Amino acid sequence: MTTQVYALANQKGGVGKTTTAVNLGAYLAAGGERVLLVDADPQANATSSLGIDKNKLPLSIYDVLIDNVPLAEIIILTNRLRLDIAPSSPSLAGAQVEIVRLPGREHLLRESLILVLDRYDYVLIDSPPSLGLLTVNALTAAADGVIIPIQCEYLALEGLTQLIHTINLVRENLNPRLTVAGILMTMYDVRTNLSQQVVDEVRKHFGSKVFSTVIPRSVRLSEAPSYGETILSYASRSAGALAYQALTEEFLNKDRG
Repeated sequence: MTTQVYALANQKGGVGKTTTAVNLGAYLAAGGERVLLVDADPQANATSSLGIDKNKLPLSIYDVLIDNVPLAEIIILTNRLRLDIAPSSPSLAGAQVEIVRLPGREHLLRESLILVLDRYDYVLIDSPPSLGLLTVNALTAAADGVIIPIQCEYLALEGLTQLIHTINLVRENLNPRLTVAGILMTMYDVRTNLSQQVVDEVRKHFGSKVFSTVIPRSVRLSEAPSYGETILSYASRSAGALAYQALTEEFLNKDRG
């Protein structure tokens, strides 16, 4: 099997993008897949979520993009077997400006991945909540598609049109293989009619692109990162854990179908 590379993207913050990257990665690894999580977000939440202190890293994805440090030199083994991370740090915030002057600036992440791909079955790239050069790098590197988490709330579709436009531009100019691999509804609140209305609206627009699995609003999902754990290790029988387990099975079926 060739390595599958997916980006998680949404320029709106707080939609469960990092939560999905971390927990999808954890469940893939638990199922026997070798997974690399690339944290391309200056907030470094994926890095922190796996118990790594983003302020004490000797090297991070910043050094890879700006100083051409080999990606293999920054990869850290996590405490979960088969799940590795290329960590981020706050210094990445300045990269948006610094990258502009570099040749091949949209391809920096893709080029850095080439030498490590044979180590992994899946690469998941967590991108920042913006449509800047870091997200463009993630989309250009995403040979197998982009996963778009959308929160189940009013205005969920606002901004999605802009993201789809950006994805189309990247496909036309930088990465002809780029597709929308799936749209994931997150933070579903069973107590409100609105959540179901949003799900219905998104499915009406995007049909089979929308995952059947819906991720519920969950206290356990919110708590797990503060302990540096995935939901699988923190609360494996919680509603959030069962939802990400189901998502992983659906993702694998789509990927292999």
